[in-house]
Amino acid sequence: MSSRPQSQRDPTPHGRDEEKVARYIEGLAITLNQMGLQRMAARVFAALTVSDSGRMTAAELAEKLVVSPAAISGAVRYLEQVGLVSKERLPGERRDHYRQFDDFWYASYLKRDRMMRMWRDATVDGIAALGPDTPAGQRVAKMADFLDFLVKELPALFDRWHEERTGK
Repeated sequence: MSSRPQSQRDPTPHGRDEEKVARYIEGLAITLNQMGLQRMAARVFAALTVSDSGRMTAAELAEKLVVSPAAISGAVRYLEQVGLVSKERLPGERRDHYRQFDDFWYASYLKRDRMMRMWRDATVDGIAALGPDTPAGQRVAKMADFLDFLVKELPALFDRWHEERTGK
């Protein structure tokens, strides 16, 4: 049972079938795992996704997913590193809360944009090291061209998304 006061806990909305929600969590987690996300991280991410508040403690996540707190610890650490959740502490509380923001996809992809720039820069260095006329150098040059295209195009895509969201 959660030690948070009832007013801070995720209420169970009337009519919400928690059995269906649990199946959805596992189904979403399987999909995310197939896409490359670690299994437990995928389950934690899915549990936060269905949480009305978007925020849960490690103990609440462990209870929801019927796993040990140690399993949650590694998963949230991974999710923090890749920018899919953030850790925060509410005033007067001793426990950390893991939060998924309502518009986290936008923020997550902004972070990916920075990583894409780093990857592009590393590939450019690789072309010089491998030689632009070698098969490996040509392959890395194609990678650099593609990454450069993404680096140039993603900001406009982000701007369009932001405009669409603010217009709704």
